[in-house]
Amino acid sequence: MQVFLIRHPRPLVGAGICYGQLDVEAEDPQPTADRLRALLPAGTPVLASPLRRSRRLAEALHAHPLFDRRLMEIDFGEWEGRGWDQVERALLDAWAADVLHFSPPGGESAAMLQARVIDCFSDCVAELRATSVALVSHAGAIRAALGHWLQLPVDEWSQLALDFGSVTLIDVEPGAAAVLRFINR
Repeated sequence: MQVFLIRHPRPLVGAGICYGQLDVEAEDPQPTADRLRALLPAGTPVLASPLRRSRRLAEALHAHPLFDRRLMEIDFGEWEGRGWDQVERALLDAWAADVLHFSPPGGESAAMLQARVIDCFSDCVAELRATSVALVSHAGAIRAALGHWLQLPVDEWSQLALDFGSVTLIDVEPGAAAVLRFINR
């Protein structure tokens, strides 16, 4: 199956603000949708995070996109909407020491994010029975999926560069390693 992992347009939020599951607006999705639509095979279903920054792009790409909360960005809990400079240094250090398993207060870990994104994908593939699917989501969710499919350690997948409005194409076959074709347009 061809999986098109699409990151939402640039969010309209102040620099230095933690906005994981904070539902913020983003730049106009239409130019991004116009550019990406040509890359998607005809009839490709679109599955997206329900957060506005992904939802609006999904709606611009497809007349009837599907939405699933499991494709939302990582939940930063009490850090949401706060400046990164307002987060206790000791908590940031604890996170850096265990990126995969640390959970911000009231939030979730990267391992939890990865599990729900892969669970969503598995459920949706069984339901859609398509040869391709476009997932419109967030950097954290896309990195988590890529980390799983490419069997990368968290220190590698958590640092993958994903531009706003970019698409990463990956071929996923049950029981086989994924083959990555990176398109960052």
